[in-house]
Amino acid sequence: MNTPAKLGVFGLGLAAVFGAALGAGHLTGPVGAEEKPHAAHGDMDHGGHESTLPGGLLVSDRGYTLTTVPDATGAFAFRITGPNGRTVTAFDTQHDKRMHLIVVRRDLSGFRHVHPTMAADGTWRVASPLSGPGTYRAFADFKPTGADPLTLGVDTAVAGDTTPRPLPTPAATATVDGYTVTLRGSLTAGRAGRLDLTISRDGRPVTDLQPYLAAYGHLVALRQGDLAYLHVHPDGEPGDGKTRPGPTVTFYAEAPSAGAYRLYLDFQHDGTVHTAEFTAEAKEG
Repeated sequence: MNTPAKLGVFGLGLAAVFGAALGAGHLTGPVGAEEKPHAAHGDMDHGGHESTLPGGLLVSDRGYTLTTVPDATGAFAFRITGPNGRTVTAFDTQHDKRMHLIVVRRDLSGFRHVHPTMAADGTWRVASPLSGPGTYRAFADFKPTGADPLTLGVDTAVAGDTTPRPLPTPAATATVDGYTVTLRGSLTAGRAGRLDLTISRDGRPVTDLQPYLAAYGHLVALRQGDLAYLHVHPDGEPGDGKTRPGPTVTFYAEAPSAGAYRLYLDFQHDGTVHTAEFTAEAKEG
């Protein structure tokens, strides 16, 4: 996913926002005049046409189904079954992994991006990413061999008392682990636009980002309410001769509809992966 993709997000005000809003409608996001737009996970049908739904809203799509399974060790375990009803065991590698699992509470807190391992019988397992009581949405982001990429979603719950957290106020900057990430660019619903995320530490630009899953940054956007999902990737890739390792990571995306979104940027520096989170509001064109 080193090419531009689509993403639902919104404009953050003057400083502006992440470049796009995940909408309940058609998703598009050209990267430039000389490049053909590539689809983000979960937005293509088998004929190569864009779906009318963002990824992650369905537990079953195009014959593939996500099913969680009990695990005696306490791990989070699941399988993917295919159109023939059998467990799928053949997956293509995307962004250095055959399976990406995104987990977040229904109030958009507790975000985790992990990578399960698959047993011979097709069961995927990972140490539980569920951080305490609450209802979670789990997104399996994958590409079955011979088929198009998919993102399937399923709800799962952890028993116990919990109070939903309010969505943080929209802002153009976020801090994490001593890093400051600034979001620049603006998008209007229905128009493609550019988003620049600039990373600094102690007031100095970070110019030596490390590749993480074959990119200098990964961006996930989730729409408040239904948690419509879009995994967006930056323009360019490490080693292509033109993409610099910071301080700015650029994304292209389109906001097809208005709404509130939570954005999660993963980046790696000094051998550690950090996640910066933003709230943004997509506005109508």
